[in-house]
Amino acid sequence: MRIHKHVSRREGHRRVCVDGDDFLRYKKDAPGNERSSFGTRMPLQSPRINRRLFCGGLTAALAQGAVASSLFTASKTAPGYTLVASVDRKRILSAAARYLPLAPQTITAFPSGRNPGGVHDYFSEGDYFWPNPANPDGPYIELDGKSNPDNFQGHRKVLIALSIQMPALTAAWRLTGKRVYAEHAAAHLRAWFIDTLQLVEVARAASLIEGTFLAAQEREALHAWFREYLRWMQTSSKGTTEAAATNNHAICWALQVAEFARLVQDEAAREAMRVRYKTVLVGQIAADGGFPRELQRTKPYSYSIFNLDVMATLCETLRAPEKDLFRFTTDDGRGICKAAAFLFPYLEDKQRWPYAKDVEHFEALPVRAPSLLFCGLACERPEFLTLWKRLNPDPTDPEIIRNYPIRQPLLWL
Repeated sequence: MRIHKHVSRREGHRRVCVDGDDFLRYKKDAPGNERSSFGTRMPLQSPRINRRLFCGGLTAALAQGAVASSLFTASKTAPGYTLVASVDRKRILSAAARYLPLAPQTITAFPSGRNPGGVHDYFSEGDYFWPNPANPDGPYIELDGKSNPDNFQGHRKVLIALSIQMPALTAAWRLTGKRVYAEHAAAHLRAWFIDTLQLVEVARAASLIEGTFLAAQEREALHAWFREYLRWMQTSSKGTTEAAATNNHAICWALQVAEFARLVQDEAAREAMRVRYKTVLVGQIAADGGFPRELQRTKPYSYSIFNLDVMATLCETLRAPEKDLFRFTTDDGRGICKAAAFLFPYLEDKQRWPYAKDVEHFEALPVRAPSLLFCGLACERPEFLTLWKRLNPDPTDPEIIRNYPIRQPLLWL
């Protein structure tokens, strides 16, 4: 596998491409590009994982008629499962019915003439970077919060489609036990093998179906890939830089570490994220519950919601007996429940928002925030749950979709 970098006149549009048998690595769109937070150079070491290794025995595995894994039923009694199953049943099954006839698509179906790599190389350009009017042939400049519609987004769009379809199919399987849904979700895993914040929920879905729908060799290959990537996140300069950020980048980094570590059963890494939340990340919450770094942005409403959603999901994935981060507060009372209470009135009635309006997409928010569900259950705030049920679970604005971290909460309860 070759890993190569190309920096064009679009300075800051660092395109990191990974060449190999259908394998891709996550790239950094641009310095300061929020949400999908960090860059990519991870040397791939043995075992070499390729499509043949990953897919080699899948047909045989599906033909074995294995019984559903214990994960299928183990957490159906967890608080909130019945609520989400009843509220989302029609939505989940309707979505799964739409996605079953669709063949998995990968980036190879969406080439770009500006991509410096090959057909298997993931490529995109930073949202907020534009030509410099004062120097049209020079480096691009960043206009925070203002997306450039001319930048290539084809690969991002197909990645987002994966993050919508595969978890929905897994959720339908979990609701009904019908193999056809999980088999099609597994087909997506065969076609794709990449990583980013968009794939946190894909990893969660994979953990639910791998025991039944992947053979032992396939599970080993899947875990080996994520284990290598997790190691890179924890040790590379780009990964450690994101970990040290003081805004949503660090929360996104921690969520990915925690969830990918869950998939590969690295409890030490998960425990490190619990400690990091208590000693570092909770410091992003102000005394009143707001996120000061996000409120300073040109999209303060969107970034505040996004950071709360990701932080609440981090607390949810790290929950364990005697280790409930929802209950943790600092000596001065800061914690995730206070952050949710700060934002709740503005999710309930956006007209009450006292800060600047977002420069883009303000009218498309709010949508059904997963933080309302997770915090409503854990913080014992029924009004959060009432609002969660009322808000739109399926936004259509592409910007909102790409920054919507959890679309199938049934997989998390």
